[in-house]
Amino acid sequence: MLGWLAAALILLVGVFVFLNTDSGIDGRMIYAVGLGALTLLYLVFLSGDYRGRGLQALKHAAAWGMILFGLLAAYSYRGELQAVVYRVAGEVLPPGHVMTVDSGSTGGTAVRIRGDGSGHFLAQGRVNGTDVRLMVDTGASTVVLKAADAERAGIDVAGLSFTVAVQTANGTAYAAPVRLREIAIGPIAFDGIEALVAKPGSLNESLLGMSFLKRLRSYEVTGDFMTLRGS
Repeated sequence: MLGWLAAALILLVGVFVFLNTDSGIDGRMIYAVGLGALTLLYLVFLSGDYRGRGLQALKHAAAWGMILFGLLAAYSYRGELQAVVYRVAGEVLPPGHVMTVDSGSTGGTAVRIRGDGSGHFLAQGRVNGTDVRLMVDTGASTVVLKAADAERAGIDVAGLSFTVAVQTANGTAYAAPVRLREIAIGPIAFDGIEALVAKPGSLNESLLGMSFLKRLRSYEVTGDFMTLRGS
């Protein structure tokens, strides 16, 4: 019996491969037929174990059917379930954690940042491939890096000329213009970003300013969360 089942399975795989290569037949139909045939072979193989126990066989078949239905339903509503998971995760993750919330068919991606409770949004990002914490600041015309973060991102701070006056919470400070290779917040990444490096000791937090934000498709604040949508 096992020999016949093995031979039938090999034949089925061969037919499946043949039909799935340049045959013009809908691949989804092929998969459905193949899965159904394999299921039938499996049931035939187990039929001997349920001889004389038809009711138990029926119960087991119903249980597997419900499991299969549940998996299909979860796959069909994966978008809605994903939104629920993201919502719950957003409530328990620490402030500053960046979480991808959706990816559309157009390639656009959105990330969600939880606020710190004081109205500020600190995002764990990457500058030139180096992890840097950035405070989102829509009032800053460009990205502004504090000197320590710039050095970690591979910028020669000692060789910069701090000639650009910028207004900070502590008053007027001076910064040097640079162009960053890349800034990324989660999966959203842009290259060639104009930025400033603040003079050492004049800035407490690096700022994610408009030179990055204006390249997004949109950004919005809802409650304790800020959502950035990639282009």
